Amino acid sequence: MKKSVLLLLLTICARVLYGQTDTSFFFSRVKQDSTKLKLNMDAVYNRPFLQMGKLPVALGGYVEANSSYFGTDGVSDGLSFQLPRLTMFMSASIRQRIKFMTEIEFEEGGREISIEFAALDVEFNPFFNLRGGVIMNPIGAFNQNHDGPKWEFISRPVSSTTIIPSTWSNVGFGLFGKYSRKDWVWAYEAYLSNGFDDKIINNKQNRTWFPASV
Repeated sequence: MKKSVLLLLLTICARVLYGQTDTSFFFSRVKQDSTKLKLNMDAVYNRPFLQMGKLPVALGGYVEANSSYFGTDGVSDGLSFQLPRLTMFMSASIRQRIKFMTEIEFEEGGREISIEFAALDVEFNPFFNLRGGVIMNPIGAFNQNHDGPKWEFISRPVSSTTIIPSTWSNVGFGLFGKYSRKDWVWAYEAYLSNGFDDKIINNKQNRTWFPASV
């Protein structure tokens, strides 16, 4: 009888200790910008990050997987499955006004690995900030805000693959800022980066084609 009572007390104590354990000490979700005044430039940091304890480093990522079935005049290749990309990102607060963010993408089962974003931000005030490294060109509505889980379609828009490529990154540096007041937002991005290589005109399409130079 004493052994049964002792075992019951140990079980109750264990459950109490487990109930009092603060799981946020291990991992906590980094708060995202909850304002409605969001722009494409905000997508760089507005992502699902997990932070361990009070460490100044946060990790995140996503994977895209889909299946498709196409048929023409009753002829089909059947059901197919794709894993187009697996993306991992990391952010770190080096100092109160210095942040680093990187995004690494594994495409087509790892056959292609690319660093889409790896930049250091120095914040002076919301309307004046310095950024340098591998940056995503602020062109088009999809290039900076390209994360697959945000969208309801499984393939990227034709305009973002054949006209303006995405994701289109380049090495450079520049300034960016954002200021909001009530329902108005003023924002800008200005970067100096590397230009196009000869593939923009010397390609298999035999024409001037932006995606060939990415």
